[in-house]
Amino acid sequence: MRRIRLAATAALATALSVTAAACGGGSSTGSGGSNDKPDELTYWASNQGTSLEHDKKVLTPEIEKFEEKTGIDVKLEVIPWDSLLDRILAATSSGQGPDVLNIGNTWSASLQASDGLLAWDDKTLDRIGGKDRFVPSALAAAGAEGQDPAAVPLYSLSYALYYNKQMFADAGIEEPPATWDDFVAVGKKLTKDGKYGVAVEGGNPVENSHHAFVFGKQHGADFFDAEGNPTFDTPEAVAAVKQYVDFLANDKIAAVGNAEYAQNQSIKDLATGKAGMLLWQAAGSSLKAHGMKPEEYGVAPVPMQSENPPEGQNVNSMVAGINIAVFKNTDNLDGALDFVKFMTSTEEQQILNETYGSIPPVKEAQEDEAFSTTDLTVLREVLSTSSAPLPQVPDEAQFETLVGDAMKELFADAAAGDEVTTESVQKRLTEAQQQMQK
Repeated sequence: MRRIRLAATAALATALSVTAAACGGGSSTGSGGSNDKPDELTYWASNQGTSLEHDKKVLTPEIEKFEEKTGIDVKLEVIPWDSLLDRILAATSSGQGPDVLNIGNTWSASLQASDGLLAWDDKTLDRIGGKDRFVPSALAAAGAEGQDPAAVPLYSLSYALYYNKQMFADAGIEEPPATWDDFVAVGKKLTKDGKYGVAVEGGNPVENSHHAFVFGKQHGADFFDAEGNPTFDTPEAVAAVKQYVDFLANDKIAAVGNAEYAQNQSIKDLATGKAGMLLWQAAGSSLKAHGMKPEEYGVAPVPMQSENPPEGQNVNSMVAGINIAVFKNTDNLDGALDFVKFMTSTEEQQILNETYGSIPPVKEAQEDEAFSTTDLTVLREVLSTSSAPLPQVPDEAQFETLVGDAMKELFADAAAGDEVTTESVQKRLTEAQQQMQK
């Protein structure tokens, strides 16, 4: 479920310059879809499993159920993350695309602004059971506030604190930290003999931006004002970014090499005992792949501030996940809506989210015992009670790229031995803001 989308977020910075001429099932007529081809659908699925073939193996039998029930022939194409957005933008501009597709939920507002996706008004949502079926925080990450969603949630995730139980026991630590002060104190106890308190992906701009957002919420920073203008270098935003980068720069509870991590190496570090803590989305399957058994790690909510600064909020995760959307000019509107209804049905939500290790955004599906494991119980609670969607503004992707890159540079500065100060953080964030305003 969790994918590195560096190329995608960079490409999305140009989304608003793309004209949504027509977009679905190869149609280039009309603006609200048609039923000219009622017997066929094209579905672009994002890569969620270990490979494209793995996704085809997971999705094909489920799609066959839909085909048998409706008589509609569904052409499935699983698209890797590094080309998905380019494919969507090309389809939006050319009018040659799918009927139904998956999108990263952080793209929702940007693609909504391109006018290429079907708007999910109350009447349309009623066709799939209504908006009350979905976890509110997941639905909030489906488009700009005050507008009809551009998609509906399909798979959901949130961040949690994973920790190595043996390393905690060896250091005499009895429980996971609940505040950042405690987190740093625990990290320092764990940092010795070539091992570190926490592993971070300092070289991954998208990962950096997610943490900037969460720390920002806790400090009272939103990174955009009410009109959607960037506010990257406010004192609150500077404090948020510095607090995260300081794990390596000043607290020294993360290894210098973490400044270059950008391919999920931090998961391996936790699994192999090189680091005692990790802030991650649904890491269970990845930890297992590195040989770490469920009983060997603990899971807790991401810490909060010891005392909230003014305007700070008790948010400890961004709303992560995948949405499912319909192209506005699909040639099989009724079939596309029926397919979305099928994919978001309670049964399919249980099957698919269990397979991918994610959380169903459909509330009823969460009641299945498969989502009552230790880690998913924590993730589900965080998603429902203390998570928030990334800014639902057209330029959100530029925030991920520009702020994430600024943090990557700050990590590199720290790794090179340069001091990371409030002034140096503000300088990097001001430069990021200026780039966005060009």
